[in-house]
Amino acid sequence: MKLSPEERRQRREMFRQLSRAKKLEHIWLYYKAPILLTILALGILLSGVYRAATKKEPVVYLAYLNVSVGEDMEARLTEDYLTCRGLNPKRNEVRLYRNLYLSEDPDASDHEYAYASRMKLLATVNSRQLDLVLMNREAYNLCSASGYLLDLSDILDSACLTANQVILEDNAVEYNLNAAQEYTAITETVYNALELTQLSAFQKAGFSDSVYIGIIANTPRLPESQDYLDYLISTD
Repeated sequence: MKLSPEERRQRREMFRQLSRAKKLEHIWLYYKAPILLTILALGILLSGVYRAATKKEPVVYLAYLNVSVGEDMEARLTEDYLTCRGLNPKRNEVRLYRNLYLSEDPDASDHEYAYASRMKLLATVNSRQLDLVLMNREAYNLCSASGYLLDLSDILDSACLTANQVILEDNAVEYNLNAAQEYTAITETVYNALELTQLSAFQKAGFSDSVYIGIIANTPRLPESQDYLDYLISTD
């Protein structure tokens, strides 16, 4: 019901005569919903502003496949690279996918982990959100055979270039279904990775085995990926 001017004046006068505690109780009782909605809207706004202010732009995406990287080496692979390129690490990043595990014949205890890693790798490749892979020999063999890796022979000149087999055609489906007596494949040899453990910086990093890095064949950030490999070679 609409109040008359006199009634509104009387209510304002009654409100002014209340104690501070009573005023707060009155405001909370009659204006609780608008207050809560205002607080919620302000929280959402501030959260969005904070995320926008602190969001980092990925320069390249890098996955670790079957390798564990220490803090010093990870700093070399991320912040040091950004600094070398003149980029601000507070606004840019090397986006990492850590702890991925690939195996052609994993143990029963590792089977689900290997399957999940393979699915994540496939998803990031298909969504074009993976540019480089740091990997041990087993992972390198699997990535190379699957055709994930770019031929580097035309874009990079380095003594660390290494070659591996790429499967062009095979009868894996028929063989696995027992429709073929033996597995056959047509392959080619491609220079599609750098053996980083030939570089002194990586020899000192404590890797127990050879470590390789390659560029994903469908990367939309090829110039940045080339710069990354050049950085690793030049900072040895």
